Amino acid sequence: MIRNFFKDRKVLEVDVPLIGQTGVTDLHVDCIEIDMAGERKYLQSSPEYFMKRLLASGSGSIYSLGKAFRAEEIGRYHQPEFTLLEWYRLGFDEHQLMSEFATLIKNLGLDCKHQILKYADIFEQVIGLNPHKATLVELQKIASIASNRDFFGDNRSDCLNLIFSFSVEPNLPDSLIFIHDYPECQSALARLKEDSQGNVVARRFEVYLNRVELANGYVELNDPDEQRGRFAADASLRETAGKKIMPADDNLLDAVEFGLPFCSGVAMGVDRLLMQLLGMDQISQVMPFACISDDISHE
Repeated sequence: MIRNFFKDRKVLEVDVPLIGQTGVTDLHVDCIEIDMAGERKYLQSSPEYFMKRLLASGSGSIYSLGKAFRAEEIGRYHQPEFTLLEWYRLGFDEHQLMSEFATLIKNLGLDCKHQILKYADIFEQVIGLNPHKATLVELQKIASIASNRDFFGDNRSDCLNLIFSFSVEPNLPDSLIFIHDYPECQSALARLKEDSQGNVVARRFEVYLNRVELANGYVELNDPDEQRGRFAADASLRETAGKKIMPADDNLLDAVEFGLPFCSGVAMGVDRLLMQLLGMDQISQVMPFACISDDISHE
């Protein structure tokens, strides 16, 4: 059904490598390293970098449906090997892509209403603070109380992540929810804009189904200088956290320099969607060969 959905929309399926020279630089994503004939390689955490190289070379709108890998993620909603659907639409903004995502979910058998919420609105409704205006100390205090540990040495993005995960997500309604206009510090690889209140926000959205995070989407960054700057910032964050610094993917930077077209992309965890469709509460229940852990408390 997924493939027919994209076939009807003339979106091309692509097959990209699962092994790459580099992994992602994101602080919160650790790639699985492998040895190939004495050379260090990485199992890819998503097909994003390869797909963007195809987009820059003129592929048009594309999608990939296949395996992805992340280190040290085993729990109720996490497995180190999982199935990911990722697609990019040329000329689409975030609202057009959210609409297409909702149509796909409906076509797959989940006939539920969806809501589109701004990050700041739902955050302020639950927490009582504007996430764009709150001071770092205020966010550190709330994060420390919510997690019952000291967050006073953490940065703004980590505090917001913790608060959202511990306090906002549990208060989301039972339905398909799109949350967009994320704080600038959580822009990842998304373009930025100024909202109607004068806040600089990331053109990023996340999708939740019955309070379970299902997908993450961006209006894709296509400024090579900004891309290099974000890779450098990621390296600094990883160094501060005591993590291995992941080198920037020069092939991706070359592709962006060559000309990544205006597009929006989104990645959805297929196994999590299957959990919802089948009424399961553990991701291992929809995987015939899951990595089972004795400790499934990690969300």
